[in-house]
Amino acid sequence: MTESESKQKARWLVTAALERKAERPIVLDMTNLTFYADTFILLTGRSDRQVRAIAEGVLEALRAHGETPIGTEGMDDGYWVLIDCNDTIVHVFDPEARDKFDLERLWQDAPRIDLGIAGVDPNPAPESPRSGEGDAADPAA
Repeated sequence: MTESESKQKARWLVTAALERKAERPIVLDMTNLTFYADTFILLTGRSDRQVRAIAEGVLEALRAHGETPIGTEGMDDGYWVLIDCNDTIVHVFDPEARDKFDLERLWQDAPRIDLGIAGVDPNPAPESPRSGEGDAADPAA
């Protein structure tokens, strides 16, 4: 798959995920780091139901483009769904799993791909603590 085809596929997969309210989308260029995938797509859903819904949206987008995933893992649990799309691996996490496994840090040498989707930052700042998780001494927490 060419670079532009890979980017185009990532664009329609991320768009499908965003239609299901996915958060913190990041696309990593893995071409020089792995032999098994050109891109990783990292997405977050707020709950197990939303993680599964986002994953279903990705699967629907694949079918709409005439593709079948090689495999899907984690749909029953809903905290980390992995969809192997042959040249693209899609990871849909709940917030805790995304923080725990921290694939952005694990693959920090992978360049981020800017898909040119409005409102999607290819290099987002790390997420700030969620409500109720701030410093107890901080009056704003």
